[in-house]
Amino acid sequence: MTRETLAETLEDIALLLELKGENPFKIRAYRSGADTVLQFPGDIVARAREGDLNGIKGIGEALRQKLHELAATGTLEFHEKLKAEFPPGLFELFRIQGLGPKKIKALYETLQVDSVARLKEVCASGEVATLAGFGKKTAEKLLEAIAFREANAERFRLGDVVAPVEEILASLKEHPDCLRAEVAGSYRRAKETVHDVDFLVATGQPEKIIEHFVSHPRVTGVIAQGPTKASVHLADGLQCDLRAVANDEFACALAYFTGSKEHNVAMRGLALSRGYTLNEYRLAPREGSDSPEAPVFEDEAQLHRFLGLDIIAPELRENTGEIEAAASGELPRLLELENLRGTFHNHTIASDGRNTLEEMAEAARELGLQYLGIADHSKSSFQANGLDEKRLRQQIAEIREWNLCCRDEGGGFRLFAGSEVDILKDGSLDFDDELLGELDYVVASVHNVMNLPEAEMTARIIQAATHPRVTMLGHLTGRLLLEREPYPVDVPAVIEACAASGTVIELNCNPWRLDMDWRWWKYAVERGVKCAINPDAHRTTQLDYLWFGVRLARKGWLTRADVINTLDLAGMEEFLGLPPLT
Repeated sequence: MTRETLAETLEDIALLLELKGENPFKIRAYRSGADTVLQFPGDIVARAREGDLNGIKGIGEALRQKLHELAATGTLEFHEKLKAEFPPGLFELFRIQGLGPKKIKALYETLQVDSVARLKEVCASGEVATLAGFGKKTAEKLLEAIAFREANAERFRLGDVVAPVEEILASLKEHPDCLRAEVAGSYRRAKETVHDVDFLVATGQPEKIIEHFVSHPRVTGVIAQGPTKASVHLADGLQCDLRAVANDEFACALAYFTGSKEHNVAMRGLALSRGYTLNEYRLAPREGSDSPEAPVFEDEAQLHRFLGLDIIAPELRENTGEIEAAASGELPRLLELENLRGTFHNHTIASDGRNTLEEMAEAARELGLQYLGIADHSKSSFQANGLDEKRLRQQIAEIREWNLCCRDEGGGFRLFAGSEVDILKDGSLDFDDELLGELDYVVASVHNVMNLPEAEMTARIIQAATHPRVTMLGHLTGRLLLEREPYPVDVPAVIEACAASGTVIELNCNPWRLDMDWRWWKYAVERGVKCAINPDAHRTTQLDYLWFGVRLARKGWLTRADVINTLDLAGMEEFLGLPPLT
């Protein structure tokens, strides 16, 4: 039982109650309770298990009882009864872009839509188009969303697999027969989505490790089990594979199972050119060659050095020039998490965030950051409770006052007053230049009208990005991984425009976005564009998304010098053209 499980259950109950048309205040109580569980600083699971939740703001008597039952027994009768009122397939509909509880309720009650298959059927037949609030275009978009979902059915977002993967890895490392263990594959390379996850263990007792692996509480089904290999499914369908090897095989095996197919082909070619064959277990003299026996490699660094390479970071192993750079000593020193000094593009309860300005500031200070940018939505994002001119000016004043009040106790910490300003359809911005000039920085983002032709969308974004008041461009392509395709935009043209205007491009490290895509960052840096790693945090815990940002920045070959939020507070004040706090 984890705090995430507790929160997910409360969120699930809120959805079920919404489907039933229950009192919105009751629904909100469960969502608020889920937020409280996620943000509670202590061991909320232990306290729930012991029935010790009195006095926690946001958790009333009814929620206290339910959380105690869930933590103590592993199930919640109220939740199970609610789920039993609906067909299981109904919950698949929540994963279709464009559907919320109200629409799902209408589909279920009028057309008996209780699964994605049934939804596809009524969309194709035209029945959906006859419902109030839907129409022909809605039916077409839903069919597109279903097709997109089907095409990505066996992939998982990096952010969604971190918790179970790290939990299983820790369990393997704790086993007495484990000499060392790592996660390999696309997870170790920090791909934004993964198909499966590869674990590698060095051991002298492979069968004991395999048995431990298949018996892990996260495992819901065993696909295959042998003396040195096993494949399992987790509850969400994620496939995890384990391979047990001897300790002297571990370095070659880790290199092999980490690299992409293309990277491994290139590495084998390099080995052959030096008179060796390289496979998943060892480096050996090529048959017929007079090459001496290779040593036993303690780690990947020794293997790389034997092949004449500097050690290649796992994130780079995609055969995009890393082997050539490693051979010539030209690999960059990649960004590290500890290099970050602050971040921008964060939301509060003023728009659609879940925490106050003060709570966000305190969370950032606890992470050791020196500054935090607040960028709530602008007025055109009405669905996100965007701020109008009056409310934004009030927030600017609040931030100024907070900085003045806390400068002595803040230990060199500062809040920056910003806004995530909507890029309107014609490329203009949601606020006038006078108000934009009152802000410390501006993030410009597209949030609506995402169906423009590529040329129009590109022109729209370039017009906004090159506006003299815009500091950085937010989530460039608007993609939602495994949920929504990026809108059509000429990314190189936008990069060129940002290079000319000095506009920073955001690496939005919300794991649903990870946008701009890592494949474009080398090009952007070559053109002189700087990156800002931003979590797009809507609650304090999402500041931890910076970890994903650093992983993807490394994958894009970014160094400390390429990322503006590695600047310390004084450097950032200078970058933004702001005087220091006095």
